[in-house]
Amino acid sequence: MIEVVTRQILTHISEIIGAAASMIIIWGVAVALTGFIKNEIKRDLHSEASQTKRRDIRQRLGGHLLLGLEVLIAADIIETIANPTSEEMIRLASIVVIRTFISYFLDKELKENM
Repeated sequence: MIEVVTRQILTHISEIIGAAASMIIIWGVAVALTGFIKNEIKRDLHSEASQTKRRDIRQRLGGHLLLGLEVLIAADIIETIANPTSEEMIRLASIVVIRTFISYFLDKELKENM
């Protein structure tokens, strides 16, 4: 009985963390789109300030994406703890590898564009 309740609690926690990760990504996209539209309306095509602003917007969006992906990995780990089947372990390993791969290259690209 306690084990079932614990699994349910962990599953709900995982869902909440997953929702938080989605909100981080959605917030980052909203902020980036708002900044991009403002920049495009005001921009001078060859202005250094406009290009710098675009780079800053891209950096911030990348940061939100990275944070969101890392939080999603945490949600997946908690979900696997709640339901530790071999199928869940394989699914978790696959998701972690894919998200880590994406995070690594996104982080690398962001550092190169600084």
